[in-house]
Amino acid sequence: MKLLITGGAGFLGTRLARTLLARGVLAGRTVDRIVLADLVAPADAALCDDARVEVRTGDLLAMTAALRGEAFDGVFHLASAVSAECEADFDLGMRSNLDATRALLEALRAAGNVPRLVFSSSCAVYGSDPALPLPAVVHDDTLPTPQTSYGIQKFIGEQLVADCTRKGFVDGRSARLMTVSVRPGKPNRAASGFLSGIVREPLAGQPALCPVAPSTRIVLSSPARTVEGLIAVYEAAREAFGGRTALNLPALSVTVQDMLDGLRAVGGEQALALVRFAPDEAVARIVEGWPARVESTRAQRLGLQADADFESIVRQYVAEHPQAAALAR
Repeated sequence: MKLLITGGAGFLGTRLARTLLARGVLAGRTVDRIVLADLVAPADAALCDDARVEVRTGDLLAMTAALRGEAFDGVFHLASAVSAECEADFDLGMRSNLDATRALLEALRAAGNVPRLVFSSSCAVYGSDPALPLPAVVHDDTLPTPQTSYGIQKFIGEQLVADCTRKGFVDGRSARLMTVSVRPGKPNRAASGFLSGIVREPLAGQPALCPVAPSTRIVLSSPARTVEGLIAVYEAAREAFGGRTALNLPALSVTVQDMLDGLRAVGGEQALALVRFAPDEAVARIVEGWPARVESTRAQRLGLQADADFESIVRQYVAEHPQAAALAR
């Protein structure tokens, strides 16, 4: 079985690749080869040294020309420009999130087989439109009304995947990911990046800024549950997935204050004291436009569940990255 993971050097891409290699099997088939495609090579040397892994670096849109005619059994399309940078640079978002997705689908179509494809969409496809306010609880059948360029690009990507599936070019499934927290490593340019930073940095003894009010409610998922969801969506039978429209992965609904309480429980007052509130209207406008509660009925039918609470997510991070959590108790 030959797989392609776009965004393969990113946090989720490398975690997904490591998980698949450790399992050795996906949807009942042996994983023989994983191609990781990204702008740079993964920082995980052990992953790159695995004989089953091939690393390809470069711009994905440019790379799709070489992919034309190359048969993959399965694809996880994770590569994208993130929310805040898409707002700052419209052309970058269109190229990275829309043009590259269409070119990838065309390349897969040219191969002549019908690969199974998981497209990582986002809860950013939801927003509050003046004519159609965002409901208190978002369901799988809630009409997406994106309020950011990133959300628009992801929603268009879902529709491209759905139509290519209808036409028989791919067996596509779109999964709307929640904000993933706690992400290790350095901050990225996502508007949601602080939702990892206000935990990751204080646990490492470093200060962190929070751009939104403590009462801000968001939905999120741990890295482990997110990767679990991507794999479950891939392995689901067509009938079990239920149609061609995107499904919402399960989400834990918490306030920023709930997150800080989880930080205190693990890192104590010393860690909590390192978080300072510094309001940023641009970030707050984006984040507050996202869903605060999500119902994931279709994902639950696949056996998926949200994390129990935020403290358990923080403890998961500490268990996996003890060297980066000096203040954890």
